[in-house]
Amino acid sequence: MSLSDLESEKGDADGLLSEDLVQSPTHKAASTKAVDFDGLLTPPLLLREDLTSGNGGQAWPAGMILGKYLLRRKRDELQDSSIVELGAGGGLCGLAIAVGCRPKDVVHITDQQPMQALMQQNIAHNNLQDAVKASVYDWGNPRPQDIPQPDVVLAADCVYFEPAFPLLLQTLQDLIGPNTVCYFCFKRRRRADMHFVKAVKKMFLVEDVTDDPDSASYSWENIFLCTIKRKPGR
Repeated sequence: MSLSDLESEKGDADGLLSEDLVQSPTHKAASTKAVDFDGLLTPPLLLREDLTSGNGGQAWPAGMILGKYLLRRKRDELQDSSIVELGAGGGLCGLAIAVGCRPKDVVHITDQQPMQALMQQNIAHNNLQDAVKASVYDWGNPRPQDIPQPDVVLAADCVYFEPAFPLLLQTLQDLIGPNTVCYFCFKRRRRADMHFVKAVKKMFLVEDVTDDPDSASYSWENIFLCTIKRKPGR
């Protein structure tokens, strides 16, 4: 299923939330696991998951899909790119790129304040203090001074809370320059997600990723992977 299919699909009731987003009364215990993206990452990433401060503390399927795609298809490009990850949670994608691609510049992983400690823990677990920096970046606010205008923006599962859609759009406008590419992956959980897709397409050039051999399998899970770029002349 493509983003165009997502826009035209009719069937869900507006406002229907997935169980994935409901905060459970009892969290699963915090733990650390090795993630190798089906053998694409050597050594594997050590990822601590901890839901104490929110569901961002868990690795979600869209992050795994985005990380796997980038490691498989974009290693050379990412080696020479400045990179910022939005809504990083524990930092899955940004940390994986730091380990697997070794970019020339520091990778900036960002999220709200409750995720800061977990991002820092995962940087330390993987001895990436010199390669990755964790920062608080609240969508809609100006870009923090220590975060550069990036060549590449990573965003996985950032579409989940409708009131934040305008803030995320503002942040994408701030970060996506004339030569920036944003790799954007998300799971469609409710019909309201279509509003975000339509708004993004009005502002940016949005294209489905077509060179991922796994796309047929994850499309069945309503997961979409695309690139977002500035429209020519804007």
